[in-house]
Amino acid sequence: MSIGRKGSARRRYFVRLSSAAGVYLVSLFAATRLLEDNAPPSGLSIAVALVPGLAVVGMIWAIGRFYAELEDEYLRLLEVRKAMFATGLTLAGASVWGLLEMLTSVPALPVFWVFPIWCFGLGVGTLVNRITLGDGGCA
Repeated sequence: MSIGRKGSARRRYFVRLSSAAGVYLVSLFAATRLLEDNAPPSGLSIAVALVPGLAVVGMIWAIGRFYAELEDEYLRLLEVRKAMFATGLTLAGASVWGLLEMLTSVPALPVFWVFPIWCFGLGVGTLVNRITLGDGGCA
């Protein structure tokens, strides 16, 4: 295992993810201040609302690059296991809640929550790796 290479991939990941998350937080704060609730669609309101969404795309890209740059196959496996767990959790939760919305009068869950739920699933996936593999679970 090449610790130095793993460390540099992790460092680049942290810089990329932190940068995108910073843009996300600042742009989301700005958008909530600049736009009234349920603002009518206009070129400006759509542009302002798209910036935090593009930052989420940047976070997803940072995660994908991290997977691609990890040279150690075992560490990459741990990361992919986390992502698979997060994806399964998110798909299951969205499907179950969607059926509840369709068939009962539970409140609608905004699509905005899909990515945060997936990120939460990454954390749970880390715990699953630790429990099932007796490993640190990578990041």
